[in-house]
Amino acid sequence: MLDIHGSVDWQGLDAAHHLHPFTDHKDLHARRVRVITDADGVFLHDADGNKILDGMAGLWCVAAGYGRKDLVEAAATQMAKLPYYNTFFKTSNQPAILLAQKLAQIAPEGINHVFYACSGSEAVDSALRTARVYWQTLGKPQKKIVIGREYGYHGSTTLGASAGGMADMHRQAGDMPNFAHVLPPYWWGKGGQMSPEEFGVYAAREVEKKILELGAGNIAAFIGEPIQGSGGVIIPPETYWPEINRICKQYDILLIADEVICGYGRTGKWFGSDYFGIKPDMMTTAKGLTSGYVPLSALLVHDRIAEVMINEAGEYYHGFTYSGHPVSCAVALKNLEIIENEGLIEGAARKGEILRAALREALADNPMVGEIRGVGLIGAIELTADKRTRRFFEKNGRVGTICRDFCINNGVIMRATRDTMLFSPPLTITEDEIALMVRLAKKSFEQTYEKVKDEVAS
Repeated sequence: MLDIHGSVDWQGLDAAHHLHPFTDHKDLHARRVRVITDADGVFLHDADGNKILDGMAGLWCVAAGYGRKDLVEAAATQMAKLPYYNTFFKTSNQPAILLAQKLAQIAPEGINHVFYACSGSEAVDSALRTARVYWQTLGKPQKKIVIGREYGYHGSTTLGASAGGMADMHRQAGDMPNFAHVLPPYWWGKGGQMSPEEFGVYAAREVEKKILELGAGNIAAFIGEPIQGSGGVIIPPETYWPEINRICKQYDILLIADEVICGYGRTGKWFGSDYFGIKPDMMTTAKGLTSGYVPLSALLVHDRIAEVMINEAGEYYHGFTYSGHPVSCAVALKNLEIIENEGLIEGAARKGEILRAALREALADNPMVGEIRGVGLIGAIELTADKRTRRFFEKNGRVGTICRDFCINNGVIMRATRDTMLFSPPLTITEDEIALMVRLAKKSFEQTYEKVKDEVAS
């Protein structure tokens, strides 16, 4: 067994044996991996002694912050009592039952059933399969096509990647049949001369246009994140989701809200669907459900779907070894209790406004900062070669990578998608920590501008 306190070449060991997700391994081995050793609150510590403010809450997920002893104790208590048993063979466990009840209580009206998995990707796969089984059961097996959006992210399994709109994932893995993609509601990058309100309706009607092209009788579902997270924190205009609700209802198409990032308080509401008034038939959730402490996802299912699956579909040939894992469910219950008792949802709404206002003030004079947008504690900063025309830099993604690296070197983690900088700190972040995050970001953005200023319109 390795002595973690001894002299160990962690980077060398990692390079020798560890294949990372979403990584150019040749580049990683040349640069050497950063080894995170411990964390507390909103701060990470690495093996080189650096303290880093985690402006991304891990991967959008550490809602309750790092180092929560009550979550550790919830896991340990359940592990000592019942560390594992499956939910196959007509069995269940107490934490899974209690969590399903709790999720039904906080979910939008009509959503009263839960199917468990381990990851957001698995929740998406489960939603897509459920949609197709639902239509098969109703005698409409031809309803198979799923409509997603460009820049959508619905996980990295083959079905999830096909539903999503990430071009590089499609290029590497190929596409499954029966998926289609439409324009995202990305006003900054796609809106042209339209107002945001006009563009919201236009983008929604691109979904309707695709439905009419493919035939409503062939379409199982539309899937969309309330806010497209990994695609660049694309916040739709307020006119978008009401029109999507209308379209899905009019053409009898299931509406799947991918709440993996937006769920459990991130937007200042329990769910992004609450914030935008979305009327989903299913909701995929994960990440903030356990604050990332243990793997767990939950597909939340409307009565409309559940009643058919329960009463008419017969045996549902789908599930996972760890569906309804008792330890994960126990941690989730404690995590939701923390979110409620500490007012983290209301705090996300309030602190999000403080963070965006501070960023706008700090970055107002930076010529390459085009737009700062957000909802609750999720947001984005557009880097642009020309604020007036919203023109992108040449070789989209290069400037974002430069800025990301400056941020990390200065002690704050922000993520770059194309040339859009993303932030999503733990919901527990304090006002003093927000001020620190803004100071570090300001320094990093100024350094980035100095490096690329010859490319920025004056």
